[in-house]
Amino acid sequence: MARSEKKPAARKAAAADEGNRRAELIRAAGRLFVDKGFDATTIRDIADAVGMRSGSPFYHFKSKQDMLKAVMIEGLTAALEAQQAAVAGLKDPEEKFRALVKSHLRIILEDHTEFPVLLYEWRALSDESRAEVIAVKDRYEAVWQPVLRELKKAGRLNDDGKVARLLLFGALNWVVQWYRPGGGMSIEQVAERAIDLFLCDKD
Repeated sequence: MARSEKKPAARKAAAADEGNRRAELIRAAGRLFVDKGFDATTIRDIADAVGMRSGSPFYHFKSKQDMLKAVMIEGLTAALEAQQAAVAGLKDPEEKFRALVKSHLRIILEDHTEFPVLLYEWRALSDESRAEVIAVKDRYEAVWQPVLRELKKAGRLNDDGKVARLLLFGALNWVVQWYRPGGGMSIEQVAERAIDLFLCDKD
């Protein structure tokens, strides 16, 4: 009886361990894809980073392409949770916008190594994988749209359309190309400068 009672617990522990290994692989792959690029990173590189044999990652992922998709979705999901937490309880659209900009910059610059992979390796995705990532990306951007709409209604934003949103994300995402910690400006200061550029003065 005691033997049989241990089996479910053992299976549960094994499943949890496998889940942890998958998360380790995603984090390691995300760092390597940012540092070396998707094409230059091998499965052996990723396996070595987490102390696995070179073929072991295929227990968790069908291919390196499948791993890239998982890295991007993980980064977007974590970013979505972070930005939802950032605006929780806020009513004023300007406060929400400030919180979203600061959250986004923290995400791409320090919090989640997976997110910048989306910026660098978008073209490496297959059409099928890209469609899955876009579905999560749309959820991330959807949190911004009502805030932009409220700001335009309040006269603090000239345009809340698709092009304006793409230009906004383009400007914020480009910060990863030039920002360096300790380079004279904090993430908070960069965020404040960006916010001042985007928002119009009140009439």
